[in-house]
Amino acid sequence: MSRIGDGSGENEGGGKVRLDKWLWAARFFKTRALASEAIDGGRVEVNGERAKRSKLVQVGDRVRVRRPPSEQLVVVRGVSEVRGGAPVAALLYDETAESMAAREALAAHLRAIGPPAFRDKGRPGKKERREIDRWRGREE
Repeated sequence: MSRIGDGSGENEGGGKVRLDKWLWAARFFKTRALASEAIDGGRVEVNGERAKRSKLVQVGDRVRVRRPPSEQLVVVRGVSEVRGGAPVAALLYDETAESMAAREALAAHLRAIGPPAFRDKGRPGKKERREIDRWRGREE
């Protein structure tokens, strides 16, 4: 079993790795399938351009990852084909200052708004169900 720290799955120096593998190894997505789905959906850009999952990323590339409601702009600092622990994965990229400030501002805004208020009191009772059926034209 290879680990990130031993260099067996890590491309050192000027190595390149597929974008979907890098996003998975850097822990942006839990599975490669989710990373591929995000790439195919246009939620990932490399160096300002929409990328395919087979795009090779290398040190110095700028990757924008949109995961609603926020997005991250990171600079690739290392490449790896294997997924390691969170502290090791954090070494694979640096988030830009503008990106961190925008995410913090969005988080503060969402905290200020508060949780959504549900006005309904739960499932409809027998009387409400009959009213709904009458409204839908399903009278008995």
